[in-house]
Amino acid sequence: MNLAHRAAATQATWDKYRGRTFDWKGATCIHVLRFHLRSMGHKPPRLPAFQSPIGARRALANRGWGGLSDLSRGIGLMEIGTAEMIVGDVAILPGNEGFDALTICAGNKFMGFQEEAAGFQMMELDRPAIITAFRI
Repeated sequence: MNLAHRAAATQATWDKYRGRTFDWKGATCIHVLRFHLRSMGHKPPRLPAFQSPIGARRALANRGWGGLSDLSRGIGLMEIGTAEMIVGDVAILPGNEGFDALTICAGNKFMGFQEEAAGFQMMELDRPAIITAFRI
């Protein structure tokens, strides 16, 4: 996929989630990842239904995944170094409630749910804070 297509897919993800608040019933990092993968031309597996942090943990554990990094590896995404990230790639960061957080590279900034802001936002990240990164 060339950079123009990656940018268009990333913009589609931004357009869908911009300003939406985090919601366990349909606006979580896993939902964002699945939409973004589809925008990038992938066919990710169906998401298990969950409506709470306990349900999300159970859904991940049922598939043998301990978190978003395991999920990303489990669906075949290629792990890369943070310096290799380009538009549309995924970064996993420490989150809250025992979950990691997912952000998507949008050039010099990243987009994702942010605790301090109301909803899905663009943010600047310190790359050393990134746990792992994946090529989409």
